[in-house]
Amino acid sequence: MSAEREEDTVAVKVENQIAWVSFNRPEKRNCMSPKLNRQMMRVLDDLEFREDVSVLVLTGEGSAWSAGMDLKEYFRETEAQGLGGTRQAQRESYGWWRRLRWYQKATIAMVNGWCFGGGYGPLFACDLAFAAEEAQFGLSEINWGILPGGGAAKVVAELMPLRKAMYHAMMGENIDGKTAEEWGLVNEAVPAEQLRARVTDVANVLLQKNQVALKATKDAVRRVKEMTYDNAEDYLVRAQEAANSFDNHGRKEGIKQFIDDKTYKPGLGAYDKSKQKS
Repeated sequence: MSAEREEDTVAVKVENQIAWVSFNRPEKRNCMSPKLNRQMMRVLDDLEFREDVSVLVLTGEGSAWSAGMDLKEYFRETEAQGLGGTRQAQRESYGWWRRLRWYQKATIAMVNGWCFGGGYGPLFACDLAFAAEEAQFGLSEINWGILPGGGAAKVVAELMPLRKAMYHAMMGENIDGKTAEEWGLVNEAVPAEQLRARVTDVANVLLQKNQVALKATKDAVRRVKEMTYDNAEDYLVRAQEAANSFDNHGRKEGIKQFIDDKTYKPGLGAYDKSKQKS
């Protein structure tokens, strides 16, 4: 069997301003390896400021989204290199997850199948998440004698009610996409055959938004979650001022179309960006 090429571990296809990025190790249920983690950072670098990309969708080839970390390549082989090898592997994986959390473009996790352990890192990093009802989510770490690290425990504590998070982490039982929606891991679960169409619809709505405002909104929601109300209020005032300064024409055009032209209503959709000055 030929050695896996690093560049083949991630597949990318850009269509109509949407970048479809796929974990591409289907024979391994898309487990994340050091090779895949390095390639993901390259892919994110390439796509972040491309003018033909406005939304990034992260999914998996085959029957899985990602079954977490490759136990052989990520743990056993890196641990054999000592502490330095372990730390390097951690930097490579956590690095692109962190990059994805603060990405320039809107991001959507499209969970088409198995999502386990380390897969919760990039799941949380994406702004929105949609799953197949048949998808399986699990923190199996407790079953083989470790805690759900790599941020996984933080993800469930952040997204789920405490009792659900405790049960999920302590019992090691899988939940399906419907339950993942009920417990807060994903926005919505739909039948597998409808998943891509639903994600495409959501992506197309995001494409209509002012991209500067969308990036500022993504950052604001993540930042203020850990702030006091007064600190959040102050942060949001400054963030709004910065966004207006960077894209004043967009803001003015939206107000003009609402107040002067009366051509759109903010509660019913986005303003027409095609009329905005560059």
